[in-house]
Amino acid sequence: MSVQTSRSDSLAESEVFHILGNDRRRAIVQLLARETGQVDVSDIATEIASRESDSSSVPSNLYKSVYVSLQQTHLPQLEEDAVIEYDSDAKTITAGPNFESVLRYINGHDDQYSTILWIHLTVCVIGLLVIALAGPNLPVVSRIDPVLSSVLVLLAVAMSSLYRLLT
Repeated sequence: MSVQTSRSDSLAESEVFHILGNDRRRAIVQLLARETGQVDVSDIATEIASRESDSSSVPSNLYKSVYVSLQQTHLPQLEEDAVIEYDSDAKTITAGPNFESVLRYINGHDDQYSTILWIHLTVCVIGLLVIALAGPNLPVVSRIDPVLSSVLVLLAVAMSSLYRLLT
């Protein structure tokens, strides 16, 4: 079993960039994100070696080189930063407390950003429905001015965008 030197604080952006600045560490995070639960270090080494190999088969010396660099450098670094939990006896890794914050930089967005996009979409669809239903002179909706509803929809989208920029 490995000795955990877990950190309780979150990673600074510069630390995340340092972690993801290395192709092998970035590959570890991506591979772990695709799997559920724990992943064998040998599977990760095989995958990374096959990515780095120019041929269809992975040379054993490349696999060994990748495996050793994972064991000696990359996995301890990721464990120290609490991105993964590494069991050196079982040779497996699982996601650590800071895994999601690092993965967010790879995926290019976070959950809050996705929520804002869904809010924008919902407001726009409701606004378009109000404008579309105002045309056939339906009793309640025909009383709403289409220009006013358009302005209100654009204002709602602008306000939520401004909120996103300021937070």
